[in-house]
Amino acid sequence: MFSDNHKTAGVAYPQGFTAAGVRAGIKKNGNLDVAVIYTEKEAAVAGVFTKNLVAAAPVHLSKIVVGTGTAHAIVANAGCANACTGEQGIRDAEKMAQITADELHCKQDDVIVASTGLIGSNLPMDKMEAGIKDAVKNLSKEGSVNAGNAIVTTDTYSKACATEVEIGGVEVRFGAIAKGSGMIRPNMATMLCFITTDADIDQKLLQEALSEITEVSFNMVTVDGDSSTNDSVVILANGAAGNKKIVDKGADYQKFYDTLKNICVEMAKRIAADGEGASKFLTINVTGAESFADAKKVGMAVANSPLVKTAFFGQDANPGRTICAVGYSGVHVIPEKITIKFGGLTVYQNGLVTKFDTDTMKKILAEHDIIVDINLGLGNEAATVYTCDLTFAYVKINADYTT
Repeated sequence: MFSDNHKTAGVAYPQGFTAAGVRAGIKKNGNLDVAVIYTEKEAAVAGVFTKNLVAAAPVHLSKIVVGTGTAHAIVANAGCANACTGEQGIRDAEKMAQITADELHCKQDDVIVASTGLIGSNLPMDKMEAGIKDAVKNLSKEGSVNAGNAIVTTDTYSKACATEVEIGGVEVRFGAIAKGSGMIRPNMATMLCFITTDADIDQKLLQEALSEITEVSFNMVTVDGDSSTNDSVVILANGAAGNKKIVDKGADYQKFYDTLKNICVEMAKRIAADGEGASKFLTINVTGAESFADAKKVGMAVANSPLVKTAFFGQDANPGRTICAVGYSGVHVIPEKITIKFGGLTVYQNGLVTKFDTDTMKKILAEHDIIVDINLGLGNEAATVYTCDLTFAYVKINADYTT
């Protein structure tokens, strides 16, 4: 679905969008660190943000922008989270928006603001101002790759995709960039995702779709159990495709919804697979639950277990750790009804750890992508959680983060 022919276009793939990423000297390593995404044509905007009560300044500001229903631009930086920075942080976030608005000849409340990086430091606004102005000058249809690279922190690569779908006889395009590697858990994480589309859709429907889809995509990712101050998923829909405006939940809405969901799930998977220091990508499918909430709770308990994660890192077939996490998840379960499989090989059934072929298990655990299936045997609801293993590299990265 996500063609390599236009994946580099990312957020600039839909009609009417341009992007840029530049070096402003905010990151210690001197890499790209300021990004701007722009549509001259006014766009409907929707957003979902961190549930951490200690939310960063740009989150507070961007919620206000989403509340207006429309926007023209997104400005983002990496290297400094602008979190736990008090009134100065709010002023700096507002100044980021105002500088961007002045350069693009729009209003301050037309600009979404996002930041990621070290918590507790103030933004170097002289560098930020120069970076924003430079980014605006460099806006182009080829700028998505640089924009994506400008928002990464400990990621090993920038996540991006683009696709299209026919809606009402018109080609509608979607593009996205995202970052996220550590401090990842339910309710998003140190995660930024910016999505663009040239679809014409009612803003309230856009917000409803994004909120629903986030619950089964980004909110199903966990890397280390920590939840960040800066999580933001934002979509801009500028209507430049010229489709008949989507104003109800008919066939056109369903096509839009399904395409957006596919993008969000794909980006969520890439974030989980690129967890800090990760060597394994784990998909945990929980079925047979009495509710989606129960399935998710079980999946998250397993995915967040350091013992489970280190077992997969060590390629150690230790299913006792998985069933242990299921048992303490807080969900009512009956051990004798639970079946657990690693890579399709049954490891727990009828209340017992099963005997399995060790050679087959070695091959399964040697793979980068591993599927864990957990059937609770109690109902018809299901959930899928995405995570990674816990490695020596994760400890090293986070032990040295500020030094």
